[in-house]
Amino acid sequence: MEFLILGWYILVETGSVVVLTFFGSLMYLGTLVAPMFGVFGDRIGHRNLLAGMRAAYAVLATTMLVLALTGLLNPVYVFILAAIFGVIRPSDLGVRGALVAATMPHEYLVSAMSVSRTTMDSARIAGALTGAGMFATLGMGPAYIAIASLYVLSTILTLCISPAAETAPQRDTDSTSARPSPWRDLSEGLAYIWNTPRMQAAMWIAFLVNLTAYPFTGNLLPYIARNVHQTDQTGLGYLSASFAFGALAASMILSNIGGVRLARLMITSTVIWYVLLILFAHMQTMPAAIACLMMAGFAQSFSMITLAVILLRTAGERFRGRVMGVRMMAIYSLPIGLLIAGPMIERLGFAPTATLYAAVGLLFTLFIAVRWREDLWRPLAPANSI
Repeated sequence: MEFLILGWYILVETGSVVVLTFFGSLMYLGTLVAPMFGVFGDRIGHRNLLAGMRAAYAVLATTMLVLALTGLLNPVYVFILAAIFGVIRPSDLGVRGALVAATMPHEYLVSAMSVSRTTMDSARIAGALTGAGMFATLGMGPAYIAIASLYVLSTILTLCISPAAETAPQRDTDSTSARPSPWRDLSEGLAYIWNTPRMQAAMWIAFLVNLTAYPFTGNLLPYIARNVHQTDQTGLGYLSASFAFGALAASMILSNIGGVRLARLMITSTVIWYVLLILFAHMQTMPAAIACLMMAGFAQSFSMITLAVILLRTAGERFRGRVMGVRMMAIYSLPIGLLIAGPMIERLGFAPTATLYAAVGLLFTLFIAVRWREDLWRPLAPANSI
């Protein structure tokens, strides 16, 4: 709800796709410090960290609500609050994934991560449709009453998780030893990822899709809806919901099947995702665009769930938070992709820019598959057999 409402507000107030991409990039400032969130999650518990983060969301949303209701809201305030929000928000997915892994048995991790994604995808569908509709009908103030209330509810529900449900990470040091510094924890996590080929390959996939794919199914959707398909906030809600609906369908399927070759599925679904994005870039009608986005969301969910499971299963208890923190740092490529896409769209147009991005992503995905073929494609490789 919040991303769509603020994105539409900035686009209408400024009329610039470049400013829209700059605003979108602010939402991901925290990707640079995401590994430290993972380190502190390993130290204080992922449940406690996640509750604190969501309490901060509630405070920021309430501030936005007050500004909207008093008539003081303007793009400058939106940029400031988005920057603060962007320091915290990018780590949410990684901390949540680490919490799921800490509470679920190893053999149920694929199903558990899939179920976790179904809750997120179904919320995106509801948020896209109700948020855009509320904004169009009632305005920003009433819409933010719902947003702030949901953040408060999410904080309360996170605190309802029993701390005992989360397994404590195992450490090599004995109880009398001085605890390693957070920076040492982080460096150990980075070295572990770099020296584990399947994890390194998965990280490059995460970096690549955030750079070249996600900009066109997320932050640029307000521009696509308004300037490409000539529709309003309701049409924007349909576009966003279609991507989430496809992702939800894939999550539900993956939660009910077993024996999946995770790395093979990750590579194959990423390739299909890029092909569908090329088709989406050239769709001339809303129904066709919605259909392409729905199928792209389906492929995206298969790709990202399998990627997360490969990382979590390989990391184990000790490195879980740090690995997912580094995974969130890969999202830093998303604001880079956004900031480059804005000027390119103004010069070349939407379709050529989106096609170029997807073609580059497709090419490098195939390169990754070839470069790490022994670790990703071989049937008996650990990434396929774990």
